[in-house]
Amino acid sequence: MILEDTKDQPFIKGELINVIYTNEDNFYTVARIKVQETDVDLSDKVIAIVGTLPKLDEEHLYTFYGKLVDHPKFGEQFQVSHFEKEMPKTSEGIIRYLSSDRFKGIGRKTAEAIVNKLGENALSKIIEDKDNLKKIPSLKKDKIDLVYEQVIENQGIEQVLIELYKYGFGAQLAMKIYQVYKDETLQVLKNNPYQLIQDVEGIGFQKADALGQEIGFTKDQPERIHAGCLHIVQELSLQEGHVFVERENLISDCVRLLSDNSYHISAQEVESQLVYLEEEGQLIVEGENIYLPTLFFAEKGLVTNVTRLLKNKDHIEEFPEAEFLKAIGETEEALKIEYAPSQKEAIKTALQSSLMILTGGPGTGKTTVIKGIVESYAKLHGLSLNKKDYSTKNPFPVVLVAPTGRAAKRMSEATGLPAETIHRLLGWKGGHSGFEKDEDNPIEGKLLIVDEVSMVDIWLANQLFKSLATDMQVILVGDEDQLPSVGPGQVLSELLHSKVIPTVNLVDIYRQSKESSIIQLAHHMKAGQLPEDILEAKVDRRFLPCSQDQVISVLEQICTNAIKKGYTAKEIQVLAPMYRGNAGIEALNKNLQAIFNPKKERQREIIFGDVAYRVGDVVLQLVNNSEENVFNGDRGEIVAIIYAKENVEKQDQIIISFDGIEVEYTKQDLNQITLAYCCSVHKSQGSEFPIVIMPIVRGYHRMLRRNLVYTGITRAKDYLILCGEVQSFQTAIQQQNEMKRNTLLKEKLVLSVE
Repeated sequence: MILEDTKDQPFIKGELINVIYTNEDNFYTVARIKVQETDVDLSDKVIAIVGTLPKLDEEHLYTFYGKLVDHPKFGEQFQVSHFEKEMPKTSEGIIRYLSSDRFKGIGRKTAEAIVNKLGENALSKIIEDKDNLKKIPSLKKDKIDLVYEQVIENQGIEQVLIELYKYGFGAQLAMKIYQVYKDETLQVLKNNPYQLIQDVEGIGFQKADALGQEIGFTKDQPERIHAGCLHIVQELSLQEGHVFVERENLISDCVRLLSDNSYHISAQEVESQLVYLEEEGQLIVEGENIYLPTLFFAEKGLVTNVTRLLKNKDHIEEFPEAEFLKAIGETEEALKIEYAPSQKEAIKTALQSSLMILTGGPGTGKTTVIKGIVESYAKLHGLSLNKKDYSTKNPFPVVLVAPTGRAAKRMSEATGLPAETIHRLLGWKGGHSGFEKDEDNPIEGKLLIVDEVSMVDIWLANQLFKSLATDMQVILVGDEDQLPSVGPGQVLSELLHSKVIPTVNLVDIYRQSKESSIIQLAHHMKAGQLPEDILEAKVDRRFLPCSQDQVISVLEQICTNAIKKGYTAKEIQVLAPMYRGNAGIEALNKNLQAIFNPKKERQREIIFGDVAYRVGDVVLQLVNNSEENVFNGDRGEIVAIIYAKENVEKQDQIIISFDGIEVEYTKQDLNQITLAYCCSVHKSQGSEFPIVIMPIVRGYHRMLRRNLVYTGITRAKDYLILCGEVQSFQTAIQQQNEMKRNTLLKEKLVLSVE
């Protein structure tokens, strides 16, 4: 049963006094209620309620369910999870209501006919199904439309939300559903509750399936099997990174998902519905491989555009060997460095190729080579690297990008040239609006260098490559041994192993890097080895043995000592692979906040869920916000908190600075951020931190993979502290990288280029 029992929840019944604030976009509301009845111990008969609510009506009595909270600034408030609106309960009351001035064109005679036929639940029946009005002989079609529209207008949103509450949806999710379907919400639920999975963010298969069973859908219903198939493909793509799913695995997983002790779905039933999904274009079948359409066309498009760049070399200007050597020599003199033969070869290959891959581990000089490519390109083509010398009509010829804001900033600092995120370069507009740049509106420039390509998934790679003009030279830079992208595919690895793209793999560790025991450790890990001196204290690295239960106390000692030495939270990053558990990200963040930013007298804070956000907290952005130029993975600091009564919006606000970019968040936006004293290794990718602390314990066993720990330790710029169990570290090094993702990018690229 989904039906939620509200009797055990605290409630307040009362009338609206006034609405203090309503956000028209998300219906977040603050209002004052005169309490008539409650089971909560209140200090006053008037209380403020807060929550996701539709427009409240002063003429009606409401029952609000939720919990009493103590706001740090405004005191006692009732936080609403859901509500009920008291409707007329008698036939006469409903007749008077329907024949009132609220409903134009509905007189008493029509109202009586409706109530006589549909009874005291007439309003609910009309809202649930417009066709119920056809049961009334005296109502013609135009009158049916009029009655339905006005009932919906007056009662629709409240009744829809109340019905959704009954099915176990919280206020925010119920409002999200209503905003998608509006007046058709209940009709959609009745006809196909599984549609919610595709249309409403936050609705998964389990929730929709439970709703379907509650409504009366049978377990062999085609809509249920469709939803199950799509769910499996999406889960394997989004959670495990596969570009396609093998037919046999999909069918067996779907049978397992849809069957239980009372009913068994057959493989034949699933197979027949796969045919339907293919015919409808919801899945694409290629042999025994089954794709989501977006992934199929992303893989196909990337192959097409990589091939296009490789085969079109007419724009590559040829220079005599002497001119290459002269340009590289002048670059060495300007940068005051001396390139090794392998680095010179990398620069030369890049300048002679329409598309080239530069790869190598830490300390092998990738950044130094990037500088050499840019400087030598400018010298050979007689270009200035001063952006002031260019205009919109004559755009800057060198374009530097990376997947995250932090990685782009590092790239800019290393080269002295502007760099930006791939999303910003492509003009990401957010949501379903897509990108500004594409094949019809290509990127401007002559030389594109993309760093941290291991982080780029198949979707973003396709969008980037289809936005490239054929006369642009492209350099892809990355380390294959790092974690693959969070999204589907393993683009860098597949491009490398296709062997159709000119590639230079830097393997020599240079003098200054040889002095770093962090880099030495990373290269031992690449070879699957645990250094014999792992427990020895180094100038830039330590391993502190401890059990999982001791991790928090060890971190407390490390961070307390670091604070005494003058380090701040922004200079120290704790990395962990998992969110749950006593050594997980959530627990560590709570404890680290108490060390770096404990609650002080008069210090402002806002409570959101289980987290208290305070001025001075280090936070992480979780979603792309192109309008504010802040992207997923960006690290910021809370610089101000403004309480509701201090601003015209009448909402609490948090101001976060991301490297000087200040962004305002209301309380409803706080699901976009999280505390960042500890973050996942995935979220740290593309960044560097002066000090990295990384627990490695047995409790992380599901995530202990070589590429994960390798990625984590290479985030440390100056000092690395490992703590935990040496045996768990050994396990991680020996454990090969995660299961190979299903993708045919390499094979298709080889065939396309031949």
